[in-house]
Amino acid sequence: MLAVLIIGAGPAGLFAADFLAAQGLAVTIADRMPSPARKFLMAGRGGLNLTHSEELAVLRSRYRQAEAFLSPMIGDFPPEALKEWCHGLGQETFTGSSGRVFPASMKASPLLRALLRRLETNGVRLLTRHTFTGFSDDGTAIVQPEGGQPANFPARAILLALGGASWPKLGSDAAWVPMLESRGIGITRFRPANCGFQVSWSPVMKERFAGTPLKRIGLHHGETSVTGEAMVSESGLEGGAVYALSAEIRETIEAEGSASLQIDLRPAKTAAALARRLSRPRGKQTVSTYLKKTVKLNPVEQALLREAGAIPQDPEALAARIKAVPVSCEASYAIGRAISSAGGIRLDEVDDSLMLRKLAGVFAAGEMLDWEAPTGGYLLQACFATGHRAAQGVSAFLKNSEGEPGQ
Repeated sequence: MLAVLIIGAGPAGLFAADFLAAQGLAVTIADRMPSPARKFLMAGRGGLNLTHSEELAVLRSRYRQAEAFLSPMIGDFPPEALKEWCHGLGQETFTGSSGRVFPASMKASPLLRALLRRLETNGVRLLTRHTFTGFSDDGTAIVQPEGGQPANFPARAILLALGGASWPKLGSDAAWVPMLESRGIGITRFRPANCGFQVSWSPVMKERFAGTPLKRIGLHHGETSVTGEAMVSESGLEGGAVYALSAEIRETIEAEGSASLQIDLRPAKTAAALARRLSRPRGKQTVSTYLKKTVKLNPVEQALLREAGAIPQDPEALAARIKAVPVSCEASYAIGRAISSAGGIRLDEVDDSLMLRKLAGVFAAGEMLDWEAPTGGYLLQACFATGHRAAQGVSAFLKNSEGEPGQ
């Protein structure tokens, strides 16, 4: 019988395979896609953000409600350990000015190739186009090869690393949810995270400014504020600054039906300083020319001011509008467009080793579990840390079970 079956060839599953194969265990990975780690490769297109270099206590706080659950795992496998693992694969890393950590190549593909080479060297078998379809009555995983029939796949331990529900075309479609629910395992419904939000723009806003970036802005929602960039889309607002507030915005929409967001078009200027500039005589200039010359508002920024109603004539009122343009977010973008997802296996359904309490010998890691994080390296850090903890759990389980682990 095979020692370990890992279902899912994303970061958590591949890391766990690397850990377990290094112990001499026979490991097979099954994945339904034609090639491994497709979402990981997509994440690397803009420069693969592996983790973050900030203080560990601050990093742990980024996981919000899941902080207590993830803190021990990140303590066991912190950013320094993740960087050392990359270095061991021959992939150097560097820390950017923002504190984010990247591979020197700024791509995911060299790191993935190096990992796959080591897995092959250590005897790990990778089965692509093999879909997990559930469990047999005795708890054996059932796997169906493309064009073939479902078959039992006996293993002494199983690690599920099937991902969440975002970017389903890249592999994580949450098709596993009913398979686990049928076994009595509680699942928190999946919702979009790190996502954009629908806004009822005017026709002018949609037609003229869809796809236009908003640079160096501030965003405020409730007591939370961020600075960064966003982008107007035909259906709403998206981009890094929006993603940073997405959990709070989503929760407000769920509770109240909509969420109020304020855009600070000039976060580096005080309202008083803007009001002084706006007190200058306008003369014969159009409002647009005046705003461009006095406070350097570009066309999309001026359009945002008008979306909120008539532009105030009073300098102080206009300055206040520029510092807090109101936007009503009505719904999250569809989960298929989200960078990541919230929800998954309820955290009380797994023990400290990430073994499912109701399925002995079955472990779970990565985005299958009910946690979420902002972009900035936190997503991959938690995926690797949970993969590390689950691999440790699998190893301990095999050592404590009958027979010698390995074959």
